Amino acid sequence: MAGTKTVFKSKNILRYPRLDTVLMVEEAIQKAKEYPTKAELLRSLPKKMMYQTFNTIIDYLEYSGKIYTDKDGTIIWIWDPEGVRKILKNPKLVVR
Repeated sequence: MAGTKTVFKSKNILRYPRLDTVLMVEEAIQKAKEYPTKAELLRSLPKKMMYQTFNTIIDYLEYSGKIYTDKDGTIIWIWDPEGVRKILKNPKLVVR
């Protein structure tokens, strides 16, 4: 697996997102009634941000395994820590 330094190299990034901004985007994806596209998600956010910052957040969320972006551009929240805890507590469910 590539390190974060190689994935998130300084590629003309003017500013990195603050934690509260990342959490705001995460919450918007989780609470969306339908799977949004990037443009729909950006428009739905309670506060505006630079598109480059937004893309950095989306890249991070994909890299960390929290979201999946489909071929048609829809963003799907896939992270389920409670489900992972249940699987790890039940040895019969753990695939080895």
